[in-house]
Amino acid sequence: MKKNIGATLALYPTPAVVVGTEVEGKVNWLLVAHVGIIGHDRIMLSLFKKHYTNAGVKQTGKVSVNMVSEEMLVRADYVGCASGSRADKSAVFAYHRGEAGTPVIDESRLVMECEVVDNYETETFDNFICKITNTYVDEDCLNEKGKPDYKKLKPVLFEMPNYTYLRTGETIGKCTSFGKDYGKELKNEGEKTNTL
Repeated sequence: MKKNIGATLALYPTPAVVVGTEVEGKVNWLLVAHVGIIGHDRIMLSLFKKHYTNAGVKQTGKVSVNMVSEEMLVRADYVGCASGSRADKSAVFAYHRGEAGTPVIDESRLVMECEVVDNYETETFDNFICKITNTYVDEDCLNEKGKPDYKKLKPVLFEMPNYTYLRTGETIGKCTSFGKDYGKELKNEGEKTNTL
């Protein structure tokens, strides 16, 4: 029996990321949990309009998206709690400039530099549509095909209904493998039925 709990946003967990940009020439960091995928080359960062960071994203038109590991979590949580309008967060993480000029956190195992191409505004949120320009991954977190290995990256996950952080789980299997096996079973059952 299911219970209707109303219009609850429940498409979680998602990776926690720290967004890096500049506000009035100074580096600023913000923990962001509302992230989404738009196609294969764009993401969306949904930021509450009152965040200090939003002005920097609008001014510079670019942002870094730094995946959070457990080693970074205390500081990542801090940059989500402290406002850049009252606290200088520029030194919370050691960083360097990426090829597109955004501040990139040194210890983040996976970082995307993005160009902001649009802002879908709602009453309370700026929803920045970002085109990925560069992706940096620690070499020891790549698999044999040169792709990110999330078992090694171990990103921290965030879930909204209960405001909690989760560890990345175990691998269940390869995408499409279950569906292909199930399709074969259906085909075999159909063939058996037709021969009876």
